[in-house]
Amino acid sequence: MHHFLEKIANGVGGKKGRFITLSIWILAVILLQLFLPSANEYKDDVASDLKASEPSVIADKKVKEYFGSKSGTPLLITWYSQTGLTNEQLGEIQSLNASLTKKPVASQTSTVPIEKMPPIVLKQQLSKDQTTFIQTILMDESATADELKTGMDEIKTRAEGIFGENPFNKKITNTSDLVARTTGPAGISVDATGLFQDADVSLLIATVLIVLIILLIIYRSPILALIPLIAVGFAYLIITPLLGFLGEQGFITYGSQGLSIMTVLLFGAGTDYCLFLITRYRSVLRHEENRYKAFKVAFSGTAGAILLSGLTVMVALLMLLAAQYGSFHNFAIPFSLAILIMLISSLTLVPALLGLFGRISFWPFIPHPTKKHKKENQFWNRVGKLATKHPIMVTILALLILGGAALQTTNVAYTYDTLSTFPEDMPSREGFKLISDHYGAGYLAKVEVLAENPTDDLKQELENIKGVQSVSFPEKSKENRNIVKYDIVLSMNPYSNEAMNVIPKIKKVGGAEATKAYVAGQTAAQYDSRAVTEHDEKVIIPLVIALISILLLTYLRSLTATLYLVLSVLISYASAIGLGWLILHHGFGVAAISGLIPLYAFVFIVALGEDYNIFMISSIWKNTKKWPLRKAVQEGVHQTGGVITSAGVILAATFLVLTTLPINLLVQFGLITAIGILLDTFLVRPLLVPAVTTLFGRWAFWPGKKYKTVTKD
Repeated sequence: MHHFLEKIANGVGGKKGRFITLSIWILAVILLQLFLPSANEYKDDVASDLKASEPSVIADKKVKEYFGSKSGTPLLITWYSQTGLTNEQLGEIQSLNASLTKKPVASQTSTVPIEKMPPIVLKQQLSKDQTTFIQTILMDESATADELKTGMDEIKTRAEGIFGENPFNKKITNTSDLVARTTGPAGISVDATGLFQDADVSLLIATVLIVLIILLIIYRSPILALIPLIAVGFAYLIITPLLGFLGEQGFITYGSQGLSIMTVLLFGAGTDYCLFLITRYRSVLRHEENRYKAFKVAFSGTAGAILLSGLTVMVALLMLLAAQYGSFHNFAIPFSLAILIMLISSLTLVPALLGLFGRISFWPFIPHPTKKHKKENQFWNRVGKLATKHPIMVTILALLILGGAALQTTNVAYTYDTLSTFPEDMPSREGFKLISDHYGAGYLAKVEVLAENPTDDLKQELENIKGVQSVSFPEKSKENRNIVKYDIVLSMNPYSNEAMNVIPKIKKVGGAEATKAYVAGQTAAQYDSRAVTEHDEKVIIPLVIALISILLLTYLRSLTATLYLVLSVLISYASAIGLGWLILHHGFGVAAISGLIPLYAFVFIVALGEDYNIFMISSIWKNTKKWPLRKAVQEGVHQTGGVITSAGVILAATFLVLTTLPINLLVQFGLITAIGILLDTFLVRPLLVPAVTTLFGRWAFWPGKKYKTVTKD
């Protein structure tokens, strides 16, 4: 294996191989960029997260089938005046509606004909305090967020023509001004997409800058700081057209959120893989004059660990293919492909660049062989001694810290409220607040119940359910007179957990006796989303653990080490959730974190955290060939402490970049993942794992061959 890796090192970074490798990468980038579409051209931010077999999706289909003329994605325009809506203002709103009825805007399917209502009837539709009115416009359900935005922009332009000014730009705090806000499912979709679109460029720039700054601090070399960024940049230029092609062909679905996280993953993990190789190369150059020989030694000593680390992350991410929930499932291919391309880049392009620049890469601190060898990483040498000389104390203290943080997971509250992830000044959130304050939160998204041959008292039974504010009179379908529809307004936020808990009660009442019922609407969809997400957690978490365990067992040949390494990252994950909750809840007043966070964070923390364990444990395993176990562990911490810490800081920093975005879901995900990585970097990997390995002694290698040959002291 060692000889094979040396051949690869010579092939990609040797005197001839470096130029061939660079040429292949440059040619690949040019061809893919010229002939394949960009990933941004085929991202889909309105793809359903639920499969067609989910009850709410079936119910929604039934609504379209029997009440098709009134189906569509609701766009709610919330009209508000603090001093009360005047007859003149209501007349102008009717004029706008008449304009939309006569000449629909892009993606519009229908409107509620309020222009035909007499003033006295229209006023009955206002809130009790007469300050707020909801205008409903139905939009094409197949329209993309960009298409919906085009239609909404046309509405705003027409409104400006009718009102003489744009009410959508007015601040709600203005006393007498007429204010308008777009909300409802269509408005929320447009705002969500806009947040990600605005974040793409700023995220990329911030990530590049933070990685560059940290690399300059670590290596104090401008050339060396640029090499990982060049490698990541080439990988990015390869991945994006490949994703565009796969999206164009319909093989995969991805959205803005996935592309944002992929960018962070690429820069964080990609830089890590480069660091492992570069640091080892610098170390060997201090003992070997011939830079090509030095690189062969460095490559053969790190390539195996880098490859396994990358495969571990890939396997974990590919397990998301087993997810039923769309957002989870759709992450699998883009993220796995990103890691694969980055892995290839770090093992081919980086060697070629190092082969091209040689020792100059490290300028102005160029490493050369010298008789006086300066001791490196004395801090990590002391940490290694601490972990191996006092393993019981270190293990207990580490577990107390991690366990205390992990206990906080019992207090975590989760939410599936889409609006809670938006900034408070977003139009859809402001519109929702107006509806909630003046009508009741349930008006934002009504629950629809379709019943076949319902009992006469079904309306009353639905009204008696706790959490139901009102139920409309039954509306008969023109397609089938036996099918009727009830619109239910809930007494709470329709996206809240409390609202979702009302859905099974509605289903029970609606489906009583011989009645066959379907429950549709946003709350029903959220209820199904929660159920599917919880199901995915129960399936994917064990799958990831099992497959990572198999990879570790295959590589280490030790059941014992595999078990405690997996357990170490699991406790890191639990501690990250707990500590993240403490910071978000008590530090920033977050009432609940997104219900998607546990699985998102699990896959990244466990897979990326195991990366560092693999790199360090590989060093320990190699050291046992020349030292007793205690010394081998100490030297393993000493040898890998600096590079793994640098890698961990860079990876955590890239995920922390997500906290600068105006999207609470990504803020929470970025913070919790960064905490997990930092816990693993500074506590689990340098202290807990070495201490536990020392405590197990030769049993750490059981049942492998080393179990019989390794001595503890």
